Amino acid sequence: MTTPALTSRAWSPFSRYRRSLWLLTTRDLRVRYSTSALGYLWSILDPLVMAGIYWFVFTQVFDRGVGREPYIVFLLCGLLPWMWFTGSVSDATRAFISEAKLVRSTTIPRTIWVARQVLSKGIEFVFSIPVLAIFAIVYGAALHWEAVYFLLAIVIQAVLTMGINLIVAPLVVFFRDLERAVKLALRFLFYASPIIYGIQDLPENLQLLGAFNPLSGIISLYRAAFFPEQLNWFDVLISALMALILLGLGTLVFRRTIRTVLKEI
Repeated sequence: MTTPALTSRAWSPFSRYRRSLWLLTTRDLRVRYSTSALGYLWSILDPLVMAGIYWFVFTQVFDRGVGREPYIVFLLCGLLPWMWFTGSVSDATRAFISEAKLVRSTTIPRTIWVARQVLSKGIEFVFSIPVLAIFAIVYGAALHWEAVYFLLAIVIQAVLTMGINLIVAPLVVFFRDLERAVKLALRFLFYASPIIYGIQDLPENLQLLGAFNPLSGIISLYRAAFFPEQLNWFDVLISALMALILLGLGTLVFRRTIRTVLKEI
């Protein structure tokens, strides 16, 4: 017989939130790959193809003056987190529109519809880490103790992405053109972020400006595992502060708009 204490604990608000979030996230992953022959491999093929293209262009076609050797590992350290970020933000533009009936008819906290985008793409990112490890072994990239900062990078990136998604998801319901604007902004942000290059590769007068890109410090934490000289704690601090600010702003925007969103969808 279940005791009252255990029953209360099992059905606490946090427990219900966690269970609902996990169910929706696993449903997304199953739907995404159930009809695909390659399944999970599609989640890593995109960054691998992009990395291959940039590796060929910057190492075989042009005399590359950016990044570090092995360049393919340098690239993947930036591309894999980027795929998590851009995939999650892109999906957030359809978080309420694509699931309008379910959002209206269920009583689960509405933030779950946004959080599941962050978690599902985050799981794909975690599953892509072995690919990075394989390339590091093949190309002889030394693993340093700074690899422990991977966890810190994941936490900051999750907070940052959640904050942005809490802003984007409800506003797209009111301004449908925002979905295209977000795609254009992400395309710009890709080249404005230290993915195919490092912050140190920028001219000195642009390095401080580059530090205020919230992805700069996050990517430097990932790269520190193989390229410790890429780690810049000032950039990391800026990224962490901006992530918290955006999460707070996102929470405020979400709370003030969600009732109107439910009427609009």
